[in-house]
Amino acid sequence: MYPFSYTKVSDTREALRAGRQGGRYIAGGTTLVDLMRETVERPDTLVDISGLPFRQVTVTEHGGLRIGALVSMAEAAAHPKVRTLYPVISQALELSASAQLRNMATIGGNIMQRTRCTYFRDVTAGCNKRVVGSGCAALHGNNRTHAILGASDHCVATHASDVAVAFTALEASVRLLGPDGERSVPFSDFLLRPGRTPHREQALRRGELISGVEIPAHPRPLKSGYLKVRDRQSYEFALTSAAVTLHVKGGVIREAKVAAGGVGTVPWKLPAVEQRLIGRRPSGALWTAAAERAADGARPLQQNRFKVELLRRTVERQLRITGDST
Repeated sequence: MYPFSYTKVSDTREALRAGRQGGRYIAGGTTLVDLMRETVERPDTLVDISGLPFRQVTVTEHGGLRIGALVSMAEAAAHPKVRTLYPVISQALELSASAQLRNMATIGGNIMQRTRCTYFRDVTAGCNKRVVGSGCAALHGNNRTHAILGASDHCVATHASDVAVAFTALEASVRLLGPDGERSVPFSDFLLRPGRTPHREQALRRGELISGVEIPAHPRPLKSGYLKVRDRQSYEFALTSAAVTLHVKGGVIREAKVAAGGVGTVPWKLPAVEQRLIGRRPSGALWTAAAERAADGARPLQQNRFKVELLRRTVERQLRITGDST
């Protein structure tokens, strides 16, 4: 690990000042400290923001939900409002990492986590996320777990967060504090596809920090759930996953929100699946037909072609689980 300085701040003004000067924000540290030990990350200064007042889960004025950036994953998963209003969030969190990590890791840190691509974490390998212009070793290397959606010739790594998939499905927004004040960024715009600049992973301005994630109100009744398919049942990242929310009224699907994980360079919204569902009556045939659109636009690599069919089956299964409970 390379030498660094450490400072703990007590208010947002102090934090933003340190961030403008190039400090890296840290709270739970469950990802950043690992990357520092592996010399992938080499920050000169760590700014501990764990004392800032972003630790609440609140219902918004219009009936949505706001989760503070410093709420731990375990706290968010167990919160009565999260479990009641948006069980898809609780399920995604409870299927993430280990209990010990969920007790430490924060919501803000989770959505900011960097890829688990082995070439990114191997400082001897070419990785455009780590060293701009060094190439993407995964493109023609060991790419079984990599992306089939949203990739480019510069990067094929997937985004590892489970709860980010739920936030994408729910069309959440990220609340940011910075030198120019507060702003809100749609979750679909916050995490960036690699394109030609894979080292740019979030739509953050210099010195900005996340204050929370806000989920808009959705029509009721709303059923939701999260399914994660992985090589082993415990402590493993997704090969494929699906977050589904359905609003069914009068026997007809009035609203459907669907997103996939484990297959995209960012959590992947599935509008073609949603459009196939809206206005129709729930049925086994509908779940199958809608899920056929889940892999639209997929560009599999040499070792992960299986993800195309696995994604369709994952989405279909979660549609059935959610739809059959309406």
